[in-house]
Amino acid sequence: MGHHRTSGHTPEEAPRNGTDETSLRGLTRVRPGSSVDLAALPSDATPGCTGAKAEARAETTAMGKELAALQERLYAAATGGDRRRLLLVLQGMDTSGKGGTVKRVVAHFNPAGCRIRAFKAPTAEERAQHFLWRVTRALPKAGEVGIFDRSHYEDVLVPRVHGLVPEPVWTRRYEEINAWERALADDGVTFVKVFLHIGHGEQRERLLARLDKPHKHWKFDSGDIAERERWPDYQRAYAAALERCSTDAAPWYVVAADRKWYRDWAVSRLLLEHLRALDPRYPVGDFDVAAVRERLLAEKTA
Repeated sequence: MGHHRTSGHTPEEAPRNGTDETSLRGLTRVRPGSSVDLAALPSDATPGCTGAKAEARAETTAMGKELAALQERLYAAATGGDRRRLLLVLQGMDTSGKGGTVKRVVAHFNPAGCRIRAFKAPTAEERAQHFLWRVTRALPKAGEVGIFDRSHYEDVLVPRVHGLVPEPVWTRRYEEINAWERALADDGVTFVKVFLHIGHGEQRERLLARLDKPHKHWKFDSGDIAERERWPDYQRAYAAALERCSTDAAPWYVVAADRKWYRDWAVSRLLLEHLRALDPRYPVGDFDVAAVRERLLAEKTA
């Protein structure tokens, strides 16, 4: 299997900080303060996955059962006052699989305990507010699993690449994001921020595949080609976001996304590792179980 490397950060150097070096968190985490060279990261690697495609898919399905059980425990714990919740943030270039990942992640969970939001271009109302306003409104509540398809990071990507705001404005946002995430982490939010790393050639093949299938034309936008021409600019913008905003409170994980089966396995695995670490517990009942049982058994048959 190929190794996944971040410039200045090898799997062996992954900080402990509660993260087992042999876990997928340790293998894919961007260490705070490290430099990131996306061009040097293989987008078709499969770090942490020891099986082939069929085996990985079977493991992904198997993980779903434990993920569902842990989600139920997280949701139940909130009824007893536990404020913890989890937020999966998905970022990546067009066709990297954000939507597909959301679809497969939701398949693991009870939708009643999920809060899903896909962020498009901001509306007029959203543009009139602070850039974190719309994401704050979409945060998961206690006991929930939140999923962001794109996120607040769009505001340090698109404005930078397209020059929509002055450089001092989007530069200042890195620290605003870090402070916001730190406050949320202190309040019980566990961040799982995943950058889906797709290769330039693989994106071209996926765009061509959309053109070849009429039923997928709705997913194609001619603007996608113009954005693709800005690939180097976006890679630099993403690298900066990973470098500046991977913190102990809310680290980034880089998942190679050329192989869809690995992408699904890796995101499921990252969620599983984080939920296991949270180890939510069912709240203890505040009633006399024996007395209630006796009362039910004493009922006359209707």
